[in-house]
Amino acid sequence: QVQLVESGGGLVQAGGSLRLSCAASGSMFSIVRMGWYRQAPGKERELVAVITSGGSANTADSVKGRFTISRDNAKNTVYLHMNSLKPEDTAVYYCNARRVGVDFWGQGLQVTVFA
Repeated sequence: QVQLVESGGGLVQAGGSLRLSCAASGSMFSIVRMGWYRQAPGKERELVAVITSGGSANTADSVKGRFTISRDNAKNTVYLHMNSLKPEDTAVYYCNARRVGVDFWGQGLQVTVFA
């Protein structure tokens, strides 16, 4: 099992910044990537950004240029740096760790961006 502990969500004005952190623990073997998804009210969960253990990142078009994902392998921690936040970024953000055939999820962080 893998446990994911998220931190850093909150309330921010449009144009502001937040950094989300996700610390992983447990059986980290064969974890091929970690990242962030989000789910807004009434919408499906969507990928925001993911990063492999080798450092290759994939970022959704909707946040490209504003959000950056990074990781500290020594700490088993992944970060989501969110800049130029918009009200449409409001959602619950979930940390994800993927092993082939298995997804692990954090408890979710509320991020609310007000105009």
